Amino acid sequence: MINFKQTLALAVATSALVIAAPAIAQEVKLGFLADVTGPIAGFAPGMVDAGNLAITNINDQGGMFDGQDLVSVIADSACDGGAAGPAADRLVNTEQVVAIFGAYCSGATIAGANGSAIPGNVVMISPASTAPAVAELDDNDLVFRDVVPDSIQGVKAAELLLAQGITEVGVTFVNNDYGSGLAGAFSDAFAAGGGTVAVSVAHEDGKADYRPEIGQVEASGATTLVIYGYENAGGGAILNQAIEAGSFSQFVGGDGMAGDALVAARDSASLEGMILTQAAAAAGPSFDALNALTSAAGQDANGTYVTNSYDAVFLLALAIEKSGSADREGVSAALREVANAPGETILPGEWSKAKELIAAGTDINYEGASGTIEFDDVGDVAGAINYFVIEGGAVVNKGLIE
Repeated sequence: MINFKQTLALAVATSALVIAAPAIAQEVKLGFLADVTGPIAGFAPGMVDAGNLAITNINDQGGMFDGQDLVSVIADSACDGGAAGPAADRLVNTEQVVAIFGAYCSGATIAGANGSAIPGNVVMISPASTAPAVAELDDNDLVFRDVVPDSIQGVKAAELLLAQGITEVGVTFVNNDYGSGLAGAFSDAFAAGGGTVAVSVAHEDGKADYRPEIGQVEASGATTLVIYGYENAGGGAILNQAIEAGSFSQFVGGDGMAGDALVAARDSASLEGMILTQAAAAAGPSFDALNALTSAAGQDANGTYVTNSYDAVFLLALAIEKSGSADREGVSAALREVANAPGETILPGEWSKAKELIAAGTDINYEGASGTIEFDDVGDVAGAINYFVIEGGAVVNKGLIE
């Protein structure tokens, strides 16, 4: 018969074993540093939905490692460096996420990276931070983006306008990393191609009256107004007030002005012929695979940065799986291994296939719906730019800028 002392000794020994054995986490946390409020609130929710769709697809096919769920933890960076700092700090130091999807706006990405992600050894993939300054971060190979940078978008926009016979423009840009970077790339390329930038005027978000900035462009004599800002903030307000002024015959915008809200919130006749530029999604099997997944989930694969968002989350999950644990160490190196050739092709949604190949030690190469993802030495990707024209109240994709 076991007496009280033996029972107590057994209980103590059992407790010691429980304490000594590390608990196996039932969840793998992925941070979403998402600009769901602020100037891109019109299309940011669709990006969050795409990221969560990738998580659903992963969990439906066995989840991470030995069946742990991948979960998203959202922190609102509000497209603002001041908000992004504490939001990233919460993800990195309180929630203890393994990696971060985001941020979306360039200033938010830079602030979140410098303040918390880089010191915390946390990999980030931004689906939309296009400013050249992102590539200049001293980031220990932790900050990546699967979107074409503005050094390409600005050049292609300049080439497009010149090819269409537009040789003089006025530019206004939001006074942050995104706006100044895109405007600078465009203006340099436009001038190099023989065009004239009559004036380039910075603007601040949050104002009610942009007539002074519009007046500077009007005074230059330019009748084409290029707006590098945000549709839900100063860029959209400038567009509205410029239409009222009636001084411009042509409007041009970048990816920050894109989205369904551009047309939905305005008289379509006043926007007729407006040109927009944005990174091009892939064509072929990768896009078709994502399109099937988004359609089944009631989402739109053609939404602003939807492809980039899905790809970013799926890539982070692949990298974590490849690294072999939910530790932050090793995710960066693993990310390059799963994204860059060579390897067996993995399409959007093919998690179980990827998981089996990784377990077998076989190299994989994720082919994204947003385009060919081959990270260079600064974490950037090459790619193409599409242009769109507003025709009859619809935003019509005119294809690649050749």
